[in-house]
Amino acid sequence: MICLVEDDDNIRKLVSYALSKDGFEVQGYSSPKEFWAKLNSNIPELILLDIMLPEEDGLSILKKLKNCTKTENIPVIMLTAKSSEYDKVTGLDAGADDYVAKPFGTMELVSRVHAVLRRFEKTQAKKVYDIGELHVEPARHVICVTGKSVNLSYKEYLLLMALLEAEGNVVKRDSLLASVWGEYYTESRTLDVHIRKLRIKLGNAGRMIQTVKNIGYKLGGVDSE
Repeated sequence: MICLVEDDDNIRKLVSYALSKDGFEVQGYSSPKEFWAKLNSNIPELILLDIMLPEEDGLSILKKLKNCTKTENIPVIMLTAKSSEYDKVTGLDAGADDYVAKPFGTMELVSRVHAVLRRFEKTQAKKVYDIGELHVEPARHVICVTGKSVNLSYKEYLLLMALLEAEGNVVKRDSLLASVWGEYYTESRTLDVHIRKLRIKLGNAGRMIQTVKNIGYKLGGVDSE
């Protein structure tokens, strides 16, 4: 599914039609508020993001996406009427995967979407995590412990990925809550319950999820708690 954040109704309808005709499922949003409200329940495979938006500009949205564990790996293509080199570099430096200046042809945009998705798939396919008895292949959604497949709920999987992507560093409780349940979720007890369930499902490998008292959790070594 592709998310399109564009306040111009005509452009949003035209781009949505072109992508749908090419076989993509598209969800269009006319405002950042509408986009943020739906994001946590509907994670897209790619985001088309206009820079000039009401309420909040596209670059601000991009930075928030890239600073959140749940969304940092979603490819983003910026759409904008600005065509200066400075604006293009600013967007790419902030984490955008491509940049398309208006006016653009729909065939060109569809082609760029395919190109970004191909690059993303190749990158993801190379990511494999092997830590002790734990083996995870995100591209294939494979989780194994000592060679045996493990079935996780969606939120348990997101928690595990957040810890893996931190590469042994501590992930703060607030960051885990924001990335898995949403930016404004404050029920801290829920996190502890899910971590406990994740440890149980991972068996011996679950002992590698370490509690860092009053701070958060990290993956690596053996938890002494």
